[in-house]
Amino acid sequence: MTERFQGRLADVIRRPLITEKATRAIELNQYTFEVDHRAAKPDIKAAVEQLFDVKVVGVSTMNPPRRARRVGRFAGKRAQVKKAVVRLADGNAIQLFPEA
Repeated sequence: MTERFQGRLADVIRRPLITEKATRAIELNQYTFEVDHRAAKPDIKAAVEQLFDVKVVGVSTMNPPRRARRVGRFAGKRAQVKKAVVRLADGNAIQLFPEA
């Protein structure tokens, strides 16, 4: 685990990504999260295991290039986004949709 997120693993994971592809991957026990762009795979693994009390088998990350955004005459860049696909051990699950 890197020193950057040593005492604050909750800052690693920003939010779960709910897309059609990510929803299909839940059936295969894989969950997709948007994470801090500075987080390494051991940080992501430790954060998921601590926050959700599950056993992580593997972590895959994607760091796509920043997208340009234009509003009128003002041009800029969107925020840096890093995606992580976390594969859990058999018998573990994360409750993303709480039941009422």
